[in-house]
Amino acid sequence: MSISKQDERIIHESFHPKSWSEIKSHDSWSVFKIMAEFVEGMERLSRSGPCVAIFGSARTQPGDKYYEMAVEIAEKLADYGFGTITGGGPGIMEAGNKGASQGGATSVGLNINLPFEQHFNPYIDHDKNICFDYFFVRKTIFMRYAQGYIAMPGGFGTLDELSEALTLIQTNKMVEFPVVLVGSEYWKGLIDWFRGTLLTNKMITEEDFEIFQIVDNADDAVKIIKDFYKKYAIKPNF
Repeated sequence: MSISKQDERIIHESFHPKSWSEIKSHDSWSVFKIMAEFVEGMERLSRSGPCVAIFGSARTQPGDKYYEMAVEIAEKLADYGFGTITGGGPGIMEAGNKGASQGGATSVGLNINLPFEQHFNPYIDHDKNICFDYFFVRKTIFMRYAQGYIAMPGGFGTLDELSEALTLIQTNKMVEFPVVLVGSEYWKGLIDWFRGTLLTNKMITEEDFEIFQIVDNADDAVKIIKDFYKKYAIKPNF
């Protein structure tokens, strides 16, 4: 895979050691960029209506069962009045935006500048394609405006987003919302580790397993979202 000169520059700047003076100077000016990203994200998402976040691997290809399932989930969510928020890139993110677009629902992409893999997909609403430089700003916007989380199979980025959601709900730093893991076979090893290591060593409690649910098809994933709002007799933020 070849990379452009711009990508080479980004990689060099990302990994080139900086002096302490460079770090201090860069951090001071970064505050304004960070503020700008928060303001833009909040203004744009506040006008998007209720959405469910669908996230998973950028490497998943069309035709893969999880890609097609993500399309189906987003389409079915559209029937219930939910749009879809994704990370804006290819793979599962593209599938989520594609399903929302096909269902006539809001399709939001929270993209991130990366030297590889990430590029926005063509199924995002033209006015809802937002690009970030900072992962933590992007995650904050995800958490603040998603009405539910659906985690498809993915890698480190997916685990990062999932851990953030579970932690914020566990610690009551965020209003509880449904968290759905799709693919029991894929997630089995992680859940077994949760039980065999974290729970055994009292790092988490049995009640923490109630924060999320695991399903294997689109209908069950969407049902959990619908039942959550029906159970508490509340509506998503329409």
